Amino acid sequence: MTQHPTQSPQFFLTAPSACPYVEGQFERKVFTHLVGEKAPELNDLLTQGGFRRSQNIAYRPACETCRACISVRILASEFAPTRNMKRVASRNADLIGVAHDAEPSTEQYSLFRAYLDARHKRGGMSDMTVLDYAMMVEDTHVTTKIIEYRRRGPDTFVTGKGEGELIAVALTDQMSDGLSMVYSFYNPELVDRSLGTFMILDHIARAKSAGLPHVYLGYWVNGSRKMAYKVRFKPQEHLGPKGWERYEAD
Repeated sequence: MTQHPTQSPQFFLTAPSACPYVEGQFERKVFTHLVGEKAPELNDLLTQGGFRRSQNIAYRPACETCRACISVRILASEFAPTRNMKRVASRNADLIGVAHDAEPSTEQYSLFRAYLDARHKRGGMSDMTVLDYAMMVEDTHVTTKIIEYRRRGPDTFVTGKGEGELIAVALTDQMSDGLSMVYSFYNPELVDRSLGTFMILDHIARAKSAGLPHVYLGYWVNGSRKMAYKVRFKPQEHLGPKGWERYEAD
């Protein structure tokens, strides 16, 4: 873990750069470090205020001319899956997710690399090395788990373990009011499984089981095909000028 002096958080502003979601726009971010004993408490407050975590940094958009990025959280206790989501859950009934401490592995990185090469070859993470991946997973001062999804094994009902190849992974923060999905990836060849949807459904179930009201999905940009899936999980709330408000659009 990166170590920093414990002190009141200081906030910084990035320089403008081309927006990856809205053509012709430039993005800026305000950020601070999440370090020390107060990091979990600060992460809760900032996430509830629309920030996201990346390693020991909490950030949120601070663009000068655009407010397209909207923070989204699912109301886990009220969630009702659609018929399609029920089919996704049934299709993946042979998988089990096991939560581990936030420790990287070569198996995880191999899957991560295959996912990036297939789905985000020109993205900002495309050149991440195994050391970069390790930092993404383990450089955290908050309660973070890495959930590995594998096919169910014969000992499932005894130990809760899966067996076989690693199929999907979620890096997840546990907060006082919910689960925050920091990053997830999966075997890109298993398109028919809809593994991205399945992992969100699994996190909703985990939040319900733990008595946590929310699952935080990060930012949604209306009109972005990459993010359209996020508004399918209802009911949900969006963070606006008046705080968190229920999103009612179809």
